[in-house]
Amino acid sequence: MAVERTLHTPEAEQLLELTGEIVDKEIAPRAAGDEENSVFPRDVFATLGEAGLLGLPYPGEYGGGEQPYEVYLQVVEELARGWLAVGLGVSVHTLSCYPLAAFGTAEQKAAHLPAMVGGELLGAYCLSETASGSDAAALATRAERTDSGYRVNGAKAWITHGGQADYYALFARTGAPDSGARGISCFHVPADTPGLGSAAPEHKMGMRSSPTAGVLFDDVELDADALVGEEGRGFGIALSALDSGRLGIAACAVGLAQAALDAALAYSRQRRQFGSAIGDFQGLGFMLADMATQIAASRELYLSAARLRDAGRPFSKQAAMAKLLASDTAMKVATDAVQVFGGYGYTRDFPVERYMREAKVLQIVEGTNQVQRLVISRHLAKEG
Repeated sequence: MAVERTLHTPEAEQLLELTGEIVDKEIAPRAAGDEENSVFPRDVFATLGEAGLLGLPYPGEYGGGEQPYEVYLQVVEELARGWLAVGLGVSVHTLSCYPLAAFGTAEQKAAHLPAMVGGELLGAYCLSETASGSDAAALATRAERTDSGYRVNGAKAWITHGGQADYYALFARTGAPDSGARGISCFHVPADTPGLGSAAPEHKMGMRSSPTAGVLFDDVELDADALVGEEGRGFGIALSALDSGRLGIAACAVGLAQAALDAALAYSRQRRQFGSAIGDFQGLGFMLADMATQIAASRELYLSAARLRDAGRPFSKQAAMAKLLASDTAMKVATDAVQVFGGYGYTRDFPVERYMREAKVLQIVEGTNQVQRLVISRHLAKEG
């Protein structure tokens, strides 16, 4: 079942139709096998770039699609419905483009954005560290001033596409060790820069096709023009990017939940017990009704937040709400889908056990759901 679309232009409709075709023909059929074997589908991202789907929310003058975020997120949902590693990978890549697209100079944009949004390059977002996950302002990776630019030393952790990316949107401390959020700057760092390396990928319970690894910086020399935005203003860039990134995670969560519901519905119609399809029993029918309702509510919440963003209005609180509700919904729906399948749902013969394992990470990435509640409560306090 394709996503329920909320579109306003023929071009947007064509984008969703194209995405659905790619998902059904090239993405969904290989998801289970590649996840089982931890295969990173780099070729899929090249295909999406060629189709114009990797730069949808960015300016056309640099090769982007100039689409509203409302449209872009529905494309992400459709991709995640077919394979979460791809949907989340597109969300992370879009996140990695944001600092340069929003805060870079005209020269930086002209030099880097066309290859980034066109799919020639795949990006990663380097913010988290082993000791600064939820407390992102406590990061310790340092970028010291040199005569020609900056020298970076430190290590990042839990980086999606770590070791596979062609460039990194890096956040490092340029101020004093105790400067907190005020002493952080943003940099654009090509992956082939000398001194930059990666740790072995993490062994995860799900999302095995999406590499997550530490990224290491050992006397990495950067030119001055690697700085994105003003020195010391990087934490504001990071938070601004994460507001948009949380909407990407919400869209991924809805896509995964939709896939779980589709599988549960199909099984409930073919599986028979006591002479009837199990979907005809009220207890299971009510469970499916709740799953569908939660998905629809989550979808409308992320679309509502996207419309605020597209209108240039504040949307940070709504982005946190959307990420919170959608990822909790994905976990609940995937768990209920396993229940619908009964014992078969606990086996790898059906996809719902994979959906359940994958859903969990969505409650953690780009700010845990506990952090989302903190963000929301702080907004409520200010409004009060």
